[in-house]
Amino acid sequence: MVIPQVLTIAGSDSGGGAGIQADLKTFQMRGVFGTSVITAITAQNTLGVFDIHPIPLSSIQAQLRAVAKDFSISAVKIGMLGNTEIIQCVADCLEQYQFSHIVLDPVMIAKGGATLLEQSAVAALKNLILPKACLITPNIPEAERITGTQIKNEADIFNAAQIFHELGANTVVIKGGHHNNSQSKLCKDWVFTQKGYFTLEAPRFATPHTHGTGCTFSACLTAELAKGKPVEQAVRTAKNYITAAIGHPLNIGHGHGPTNHWAYQNEQD
Repeated sequence: MVIPQVLTIAGSDSGGGAGIQADLKTFQMRGVFGTSVITAITAQNTLGVFDIHPIPLSSIQAQLRAVAKDFSISAVKIGMLGNTEIIQCVADCLEQYQFSHIVLDPVMIAKGGATLLEQSAVAALKNLILPKACLITPNIPEAERITGTQIKNEADIFNAAQIFHELGANTVVIKGGHHNNSQSKLCKDWVFTQKGYFTLEAPRFATPHTHGTGCTFSACLTAELAKGKPVEQAVRTAKNYITAAIGHPLNIGHGHGPTNHWAYQNEQD
């Protein structure tokens, strides 16, 4: 049996809780082989982001070329891109290598508040990367920035999803962790496909250890798609995976600690 091979295109998190590191941990736990293209090196921990160093475009191109020529990539997860030049570079490479099952996690703001995508690059992300994605996983603040709308209620969420579809995304997962000022008892996500929509709910846990939740969720989704799972099943598995990861904190660090990438597997055993 050939092991599904997947690719993450994202930034490196020296604290290990998000970005490339979270993606590879999730891939491993979901039984797929992970490869990576690093777009930026960040100096960060659970307390914040202290330095961001974008990788030269020639190196990003070389990484993508190396992966594409030697691996059979079944799905791609895209995270932090950082600026317009990197977005253009990655978009050109995606066009060249014609990867399938592209999952876009439109990373914009770090958990501690640091900006991970320049404001001027939002239009490039929307126009160059989003139309290539089979699935996009914005949280509410990210959905607002990309669609240029305010999301205050469920009607606004439906409106934003329609805009995402018009921009070219096949499936839209709007994550509701920020809904109702993050005060609700349940975390509700809205999943919009070409055929309709459904919602997913999970308990909200009173924990600061949520660093890398978006990365982990979308990485799990990517792994499931690479294994040939239908979109609805892949999203449900990802929701269960991240719920377990948040619900069994590792209590690492002195700020927004990482999620527990082992937890879901431990629940299954």
